[in-house]
Amino acid sequence: MADRPRRAAARARHPPHRAVRPSGGEASLTRRWVGPALTALVLAGAVVLIVFLPRMTSEFRLGQFTYVAIYFIALLGLNILTGYNGQISLGHAAFMAVGGYTAAVLILGQEGFKLVGQEPAEIIPKHGITPIWTIPIAGLVTGVIGYLFGLPALRLAGVSLALATFAVAVSMPAIAKRFEHLTGGGGGLSLPLPEAPFGWDISPPHWLYYEAWGAAGILFVVAWLLVRGRVGRAWRSIRDGEVAAVSSGVSPAVYKTLAFGISSAYAGVAGALFAIQNSYINPDTFPLTLSILLLASAVIGGLSSLSGVIVGALVLEFLPIYAQEPPVFDVNFAKQAAPVVFGVVLMLIVFLMPGGAAGLLRRLTRPIVAAASRRS
Repeated sequence: MADRPRRAAARARHPPHRAVRPSGGEASLTRRWVGPALTALVLAGAVVLIVFLPRMTSEFRLGQFTYVAIYFIALLGLNILTGYNGQISLGHAAFMAVGGYTAAVLILGQEGFKLVGQEPAEIIPKHGITPIWTIPIAGLVTGVIGYLFGLPALRLAGVSLALATFAVAVSMPAIAKRFEHLTGGGGGLSLPLPEAPFGWDISPPHWLYYEAWGAAGILFVVAWLLVRGRVGRAWRSIRDGEVAAVSSGVSPAVYKTLAFGISSAYAGVAGALFAIQNSYINPDTFPLTLSILLLASAVIGGLSSLSGVIVGALVLEFLPIYAQEPPVFDVNFAKQAAPVVFGVVLMLIVFLMPGGAAGLLRRLTRPIVAAASRRS
């Protein structure tokens, strides 16, 4: 017993020469900052690319990337509903149509309707609201409609809910044709080309590009704050187990309808931007197949992941084009080839990458985070 203090003093004078492994807390702290640092780096690169892309590409290609931003917004909303809250929707295109028609009606105004079908869109004067202000209004209107739809949908789940939203998408073209005095019927509505506000001297394609990506950036931040906060935790708890969520004090009725409303608002903003970008809207602008392709793109990007949404948006815009005209083969396929290619890609994703593109990215960055933890 008396030798113990002497042995302890000897060990203190001659510390071991081997490296000491960092404690678990230090490694955890390193992992905690490496992930956000990589995310911030990627986001900064994306912002720089978005800002300078118009200087590096044609107006045609710029229009395609404008549609990527629009699909990005729609997929953000769908990911909130399906990925984070667990409610499957096959009717997202119908909510986009509501937003598109809302914006079109507000832009044209009462006098503008008299010129629809008589004058080209380029020379129809503006009698209504400036296009940029119709976008949040369209989102608000569509969000309210989605919230109201979510109330009776509380009784449904899984396949039943998917079929109910699918029925909405099926009936939307007939509803648009029925209210011809508002929607223009089968002939649709032609919209004037938007101009940049505040005297900004840029062409309409450039303005629409910055407008769409500006809205996408704002809505991405809103979605990130939602899913990282108390609302997001409630959504995930309902998705993972409704009974357990109720026992934890979470109200499924409140948070399910909230998810439907927010998701629909995102779809409404996307629909308004789509109509403005397209300068035209009719009952076939948002077809039933768009709802299915949106859900497929959300799965490809990765459900429950906001970062994977951009991959889904790129796939949704460019895959149908390259499915008809593959860049590596001198051959043209029929237009109907796009859904087939989508199906094949979706099956490959499900089997090879169950977590989608976001899951693959996490697997690729895991060694980087682990290496940084070891160095610290």
